[in-house]
Amino acid sequence: MEQGVQATTGIVIDKLESWWVSLVENLPNIGVAIIVLILSYFLSRLVFKTTLKLIDGRVKQKAVAKLIARVVAVFVVLTGLFLALSVLNLGESISGLLTGAGISGIVIGLALQGTLSNTISGIVLSFRKNVRIGNWVETTGYAGEVIDIALNYLVLKEADNNIVVIPNKTILENPIKNYSLTTRMRVMIDCGVGYESDLEAVEKITKNVIANSFEQIESTENVEFYYTEFGGSSINFLCRFWIDAENSLEQLKAKSKAIMKIKQAFEKENINIPFPIRTLKFNDQTLKVSKAEEALET
Repeated sequence: MEQGVQATTGIVIDKLESWWVSLVENLPNIGVAIIVLILSYFLSRLVFKTTLKLIDGRVKQKAVAKLIARVVAVFVVLTGLFLALSVLNLGESISGLLTGAGISGIVIGLALQGTLSNTISGIVLSFRKNVRIGNWVETTGYAGEVIDIALNYLVLKEADNNIVVIPNKTILENPIKNYSLTTRMRVMIDCGVGYESDLEAVEKITKNVIANSFEQIESTENVEFYYTEFGGSSINFLCRFWIDAENSLEQLKAKSKAIMKIKQAFEKENINIPFPIRTLKFNDQTLKVSKAEEALET
């Protein structure tokens, strides 16, 4: 029994002595590895600040800019870690770390596929010049002002002040109409006048009203006017003109103003804008049959 204890104690002591010898022999390498890790840490902080300054003007979303800077900083730290392990002659450890990182990356990627997809889409959106904060856009059935582009979602503020949150992946996969990319918008007005109206006078009055109501319209030649159909109770026409606007709200205001001015001008000239009506005609035979039916019922 005592011999077994002594043998075990000897093995432990020999192992500790070998470890101590290895520690002493590798002290220079350990010192270099620690210096490399410290340098990589401070270098990563410097790289983080530098990257943030470089992309600050190109990426308006602070969250996206910080994410990119952090990724670059983490890459610097990982590079320092692998260099430190190389100094310590831990080749097997490096291979194990790489293998573990690869497997972990696959597992995390599968588990967070939707989140990562939205995050990457947010980074892509932040670099796109055709979608910016403050733009008035329409996509996936919603229209409003872009008030935020986060890592995972885009926030719209609709005309009725409702907030709509749309995943970034949905934005990239669907068409998007950006009204703010152009400084001019076309206003279209559908209206109708009575069949008794002088059509040439209606056209002339409408063009004059539009040209005099908006400063950006130089003359009546810039106003389009077309009669479109013989309606059930009116002859319908389409009036189109361009205004300086960057969102649909300004377009709605211009359309509302044009409708009021056209109605005022038509009332002044006694031009009728009829509402839908139905005219019923009866001949003598129809009236006689109706009277006969009434007599039978009584």
